Amino acid sequence: MGATPRRVIGRHLLPNFLSHLIASATLSIPSMILGETALSFLGLGLRPPITSWGVLLNEAQNMNVVALYPWLMLPGVPIVVIVLAFNFFGDGLRDAADPYR
Repeated sequence: MGATPRRVIGRHLLPNFLSHLIASATLSIPSMILGETALSFLGLGLRPPITSWGVLLNEAQNMNVVALYPWLMLPGVPIVVIVLAFNFFGDGLRDAADPYR
């Protein structure tokens, strides 16, 4: 009816799929964290001179190392906290950007 494509996109399309874009972006970050952690834990990702949560968890498998350095068991806690924080943050942003609220 005479509206430019930019106006149609900005006025009608963007508000309707913005919440889906936000949810997709914030849920991909925890999956990347878990993927890197799992690959490093299995020995397929980063190697021991580099510090990552998966490398630390892989080193914690050795009982002699855990007996000498018990704090190596702690990387499991931040992984869970960060992944849950990103999920809750993304859920809150998606609810805030919902046009049908």
